[in-house]
This record gives sequence, C-alpha cells and structure tokens, in this order.
Amino acid sequence: MFKRWLFGLLFLSVILTVSCSKHSRVLKSGDNDLKYEVAIDLYEKGDYYRAIQLFDQLIAIYRGTERLEVINYYYAYCYYHQGDYLLASYYFKRYAQNYPSNPRAEECMFMNAYCYYLDSPRYSLDQTNTYEAIKEMQIFINVFPQSDSIKTCNDIIDKLRDKLEKKATEIGIQYYKTRHYKAAIASFENVMKDFPDSENREQIFYFMMKSYFFYAIHSIDEKQDERYQEAVEIYNDIMYLFPETKYQRELKTMHRNATDKLAN
Repeated sequence: MFKRWLFGLLFLSVILTVSCSKHSRVLKSGDNDLKYEVAIDLYEKGDYYRAIQLFDQLIAIYRGTERLEVINYYYAYCYYHQGDYLLASYYFKRYAQNYPSNPRAEECMFMNAYCYYLDSPRYSLDQTNTYEAIKEMQIFINVFPQSDSIKTCNDIIDKLRDKLEKKATEIGIQYYKTRHYKAAIASFENVMKDFPDSENREQIFYFMMKSYFFYAIHSIDEKQDERYQEAVEIYNDIMYLFPETKYQRELKTMHRNATDKLAN
C-alpha cells in the first residue's frame, strides 16, 4: 500500500515538473501564436494563474489587433475565477469601455458590477464596495435597459440596500446603548429617510421613541417639553402602524411617564 502511494506521489511530481517545465519554455518562447493557444488552453483547464502569466505578455504583443479583444476578455475572467474581484471588475469595465459595440460588452459591464457585489463585506464592516456595487448595477440598468440581467440586478440592489439599512440601524442602536441619544435620533431619522419602506420600521420607531424619551430626561428644563412631545408623537405613530407591537408594554410605560411630565 505504501509503495503504491509513494509511486503515485512520484508520478504526480514528475507530471507537475514536466508541466512546469513546458510552461516555462512557452513563456520564454518567441512563438506568440503558441503562447496564445497555450494561454487559452490553460484558461479552459482552470489554470488561471499560469494563463495570466502568458496573457500578461500577449497584451503588449497584440496591442492594436483583433486578437487583443479575446485576450482582454479571458484576462478579466482569470482574475474573477481566482477570486480577485476588484481587479476583475476593473478589467471587465475596461473591456466594456474599449469594445462597446462587441456582443460581450453587456456581459462584461454586468460582471463589473457583479464583482463589486461579490466583494461587498458583511454589514458591520466598511461598505464602500456596497455603494460602488449599487452604483455600477444602476449604470448597467441604465445602459442596457432591455437586458435579461435586469431582474438579477434589481434583486442584488435590494440585497445590498438591506445590508446598508442593517448597518445604519445598528449604528443608531449603538448610539442609543452608549447614551448618545441625539446622535441615535439623527441616525434613526436618516434610516427612515433613506429606507422608507423598511421592514424594520417597528424596531426603528421603538428605539427612536426611547432615544427621545431618555434625551428628554437628560435635557435642560427648557428643552424637555419638546422632546417629551416628540416621544409621544412617535408613540402614536407606532400604535397606529403596529397596534399589536411586541414593545407595547414598555412603550406604554414611557408614554405615560412622558404625558405626566408634559402635564406637570
């Protein structure tokens, strides 16, 4: 058993050595047609790393020729398949810009936006690429309004906006928990402005009322009435929109305290 395993390992080692040696010879070769054929073959076999090495050479050699279009197309997909989405998006977009009349331009413009989507991190991290993905998806929709990918784009935009909404809401909640009530209120108001159809409105209104209520408690006398009044108005909104809210008991207690303060 061990001998067979050792033989298999040695055989694989020989194959890899021969393969690497062949690739090295092609890289050093002056036969550009051979390099082109080997690069495409490596791509189709999934060897994107070594395909890129050959494409790097071929881009300079075939500049200004029809063959460069094919090279640029595969070059972008090499980075995509290796998971380097930012570089892939750059090359996809450049392809679409350089060959706008090519049938592949639509595909590459979509892939440019899709790569930003794939590179969008979880909601708690910096969302620069999320904003970029939304922007590029919208550009694609505007440029190719009849594309079969429009529904996919809209679905992705919805997912990305949900992520942004979750991050914005969590920021507001964090402000509330650290007793920065004024900042919490501003955050929640911005969430409602940016995401008016949010499915989390009940939670947002709940924390907004609590923020106004405790903001009033910690305010100077001259400011307390208007802030208690804000809390009361938000309570009324919650009870109108969510009459069976799970926060009802807590909110009623705050509402009673706020109206008592206003009455006194």
